[in-house]
Amino acid sequence: MPHVALRELIALAGLAEPEAGQIRIAGDDPVFPTPYRIAASGAAAAAAVGYAAAELWRLRSGHRQSVSVDARAAAASLRSNRYLQLDGRKPDGPFDPLSGFYPVRDGRWVSIHCNFPNHRDAAMKVLAAPQERAAAMRASAAWDGLELEDAIHAAGGCAGLARSASEWALHPHAAAVAAQPLLEILRIGDAPPEPLPPGARPLAGLRVLDLTRVLAGPTCARTLAEHGAQVLKISGPHLPDSGAYEMDTGIGKRAAFLDLRQARDAATLQGLVRSADVFSQSYRPGALAGRGFAPEDLARLRPGIVCVSLSAWGGSGPWRERRGFDTIVQTVSGMALASGGKPQYLPVSAIDYVSGYLMALGTMAALERRAKEGGSWLVRVALARTGRWITDRGELGADALRGVAEELTPEEITRLTMETQAPLGRIRHLRPVAILGETPAHWTQPPVPLGYDKPEWLAS
Repeated sequence: MPHVALRELIALAGLAEPEAGQIRIAGDDPVFPTPYRIAASGAAAAAAVGYAAAELWRLRSGHRQSVSVDARAAAASLRSNRYLQLDGRKPDGPFDPLSGFYPVRDGRWVSIHCNFPNHRDAAMKVLAAPQERAAAMRASAAWDGLELEDAIHAAGGCAGLARSASEWALHPHAAAVAAQPLLEILRIGDAPPEPLPPGARPLAGLRVLDLTRVLAGPTCARTLAEHGAQVLKISGPHLPDSGAYEMDTGIGKRAAFLDLRQARDAATLQGLVRSADVFSQSYRPGALAGRGFAPEDLARLRPGIVCVSLSAWGGSGPWRERRGFDTIVQTVSGMALASGGKPQYLPVSAIDYVSGYLMALGTMAALERRAKEGGSWLVRVALARTGRWITDRGELGADALRGVAEELTPEEITRLTMETQAPLGRIRHLRPVAILGETPAHWTQPPVPLGYDKPEWLAS
């Protein structure tokens, strides 16, 4: 099953066919107790990224190299933050106590996202409830589910009514998602070919601006860093962070603050763009465009740039401008109800992490095209479309899931993790998933607190 998905991703990215035996994936589902084939999906996406890196290396050196992925390691990477430790202890996660499922009328449920304070405040205002779980649940129980979903979004929050897969299939936005490509790589401007700069790794000498939040977007940039890119994460000092997620997805990156509401900071970002190769963003559609950082603006500012954009719902359909997260996509699309009874989230954030791998895959494919034919490029991925791709892998039956452990063994976790000394302390985290035969994936930069560095590039 993973190899079928892998061939699909390689074709979507427009990469050359690998040689027989060049890519090896060991293992398959199930790894964790979920009917969805998350190990196959994760392993295929990680292997495709590894192969894209290998192709960039072949472009540099003329050498082919092997790529291998363990499906159990890939499945673990889809909940990477779970294995993060700081000085031997698990740090507090970003999951707010008020996030989760709330009862509504007719025995139905709505998932409310409260991990950002502004989303939490908007939802509690709609419910006219104090920030206390029991009181909020009593208030939600009086609502019609569809009305509550819409009211929370209208107030600036984020929520989703738990639908069955068949109910979602009848929704207008489900039809829009089905028509969207899983991975888009579009030429958006003219520029001369840019050969890859000298370097001993696939992405050596390339500069990436990471303006993303939470999991999917940051995973893309972390993946580019593990193959040699210089990554500078830009966030705003006024924006909420994602706690432990920032440490986990911040491996391999430097991090600086810029407040794009200020003309001086916006000008600083423009200066960084002029010498960047990749600009990756995951803010709500239009959020950066209104400040002069739409893909077409970036292509004029820096011809040859690769713009990477993540959205929740894609560029078409009635929900194209709605807020959304992995858990909300699970909820509305039927994935959360697949267990029967009360809805529950998957044991991994497969939509987020696979989307991050797809963004990295598209980025590397676009960089290869830039080197060969020139041009400025736009890579687009949407959480909802990734979720559909995962469900399209099919489901496992109850017999296949019987006796599947909820966690890896301690020995496996030890084998899959490593330690890195960081400014905040000793970090234990997962190793890179894809193993390359000639240019091993690794990070050279420990995770740092947001805003730790100056907004400038290091000398190449």
